[in-house]
Amino acid sequence: MRNAAPFLADLSEGPEGGYARWVTSSDGVRLRVAIWPKSDAKGTILLFPGRTEYVEKYGRAAVEFADRGYAVATIDWRGQGLSERLIDDPMTGHVFDFKDYQIDVAALREAVRDAEMPEATFLVAHSMGGCIGLRALTEGLPVKAAAFSAPMWGIGMSTPLKPVAWAVSWAWPKLGRGENYAPGTDATSYSATAPFEGNVLTSDPEMYAYMQAQTAALPGLALGGPSLQWLYQALTETRALRGLERPDLPAVAQVGTNEKVVDMHAVEEFMETWKNGAFTKIHGASHEIMMEQRPIREGFFDSAASLFNRAA
Repeated sequence: MRNAAPFLADLSEGPEGGYARWVTSSDGVRLRVAIWPKSDAKGTILLFPGRTEYVEKYGRAAVEFADRGYAVATIDWRGQGLSERLIDDPMTGHVFDFKDYQIDVAALREAVRDAEMPEATFLVAHSMGGCIGLRALTEGLPVKAAAFSAPMWGIGMSTPLKPVAWAVSWAWPKLGRGENYAPGTDATSYSATAPFEGNVLTSDPEMYAYMQAQTAALPGLALGGPSLQWLYQALTETRALRGLERPDLPAVAQVGTNEKVVDMHAVEEFMETWKNGAFTKIHGASHEIMMEQRPIREGFFDSAASLFNRAA
């Protein structure tokens, strides 16, 4: 295949026929895209992953959507997965401008067109992908409906910490320290090293082992903490998004009651003003709703597919 990229098909456990390829963004960054085609698909889901994530992590999710009639396409955002890392320390989660991720969205869409996937498209977005996805929707991403899993429309932190985060992340880049890790983080990959007990991602030990097996097999997939530049850009982008008009399309958003990564209240407030939008708190769920206990994750997939079926 032209521009074939490395892909852990076995560890991804995605639908048969899945593959990855390299694409180059309009600003010259090499990105990895994964495609799970499906014959006679109802449509194509653009799956926007979160910070630190990579395409293999969504193989099982692609199976769930394939079982419900949908093809899936996803991406390693710039600076993570096997896409081009942007600074000397490859473990730092870094971006120069949050809107650069929209260039990656355009590259993913082009890859979907090249693969001749079904034209009816839908958005599924998790965590940071929810922030990127919301910006894309406000700029005219042509999808019929969207489903959000713990979208990062605010970063989970205590009220006293917020002004400190703003001040430090604003000042240090101006002193040439924007590539430094955000306070309290380092090069350590959370999902690769944190024990299951007490983790903030999922209450399902088998799904947690699934994630850890992938980074163990290919350590280059892993990513450490965010840079101060990323933090400032994320704070700025989430604040900007709150002031924008809500997209005119049906959407659902789910956040777990045990959420500790994103700001659940920001998501709830946002969805209250989204016409044709529905917000659900999922009892007992942590951050990774699509990788939670089976009833929880299947509830998300059923909710998204039902929405997409109606919108199509």
